[in-house]
Amino acid sequence: MTDVQTITVPARLQGYPGVAFGGYVAGVLAGRAVANTVRVDFRRPVPTGAPVRLAPTADGGSELTDGDTLLAVGVPAEQSTEVPDAPSWEEASAAATAYRAAPPDGVVDCFGCGLDRTPDTGLRQHCGRVRGRDLVATAWIVGPQLADADGLLPPELVWGALDCPGFAAGRLLGGQRPGAVTASLTASLLRPVRVGEELVTYAWMLGEEGRKHRMGVALASASGELRAVASSLWVDPR
Repeated sequence: MTDVQTITVPARLQGYPGVAFGGYVAGVLAGRAVANTVRVDFRRPVPTGAPVRLAPTADGGSELTDGDTLLAVGVPAEQSTEVPDAPSWEEASAAATAYRAAPPDGVVDCFGCGLDRTPDTGLRQHCGRVRGRDLVATAWIVGPQLADADGLLPPELVWGALDCPGFAAGRLLGGQRPGAVTASLTASLLRPVRVGEELVTYAWMLGEEGRKHRMGVALASASGELRAVASSLWVDPR
C-alpha cells in the first residue's frame, strides 16, 4: 500500500501517562481521511515515544497499527449533533476558574486538560459547570508555540480541543467514573482557529448507558461563531 507512514507521538502529547492524547491521534487520522467529517474509533491505547504505522484505507479512511495490532481507525462520517448556543466568554471564564479550584478526581498531566500546562505546552481545556445551564465550558487562548506557519492552530490540535471537554461533561454532568477513556470521537472542523483569538469550548451530555457516556462538544469564538463540532463516546474502566 502506498502513502504509508511511520509516526511517533512525542511524550509531551500524552493523555494518560505513556498513552498518546486521544484527540491528537484522532486528528492525525482525520487528516489522512477523504472527508470533512470523520469518526475515529480507538481499539487499543496508542503509546507515546514508539513508532506506529499510519496508512490510508480503501474506504477513504485511515488506520493506525502497531505490527498486526489495530490501534485506531478513522472513517468518513456524518455529523448530526444539535449544538446549543455557546456560553459567553465571561460565563466560560467563570466555569474554568471553578474547575481549576476544584477539579474532579482522576485529572492527570494531559496535553488537553492538564492543570500545570501553559498556553504554549497544552490546550488547557479546563471545563467547569456553566451556571444555570447543563453545560461545561472553558475560555482559552492558544499560545503562539502551538501555531503553524500560518498562525493557525493545526487541525490535529483542533481535534484535540474537542476531546477533554467530553471527559469534563461526563464527570460533572453525568455519572462517568475516574479513568474513563475516549472510545470514539466524531468531528467536523468548520472554520480555522487563529492563535491569539479568544475561544470558548463547551460540552453537554447526550446520554448514558452503563459504562458508556455520550457527549456533544463544540468550539466557538468568543462571539459565538462555531469553529468545530464533535460527538464523543467515553467508556468507564471495568
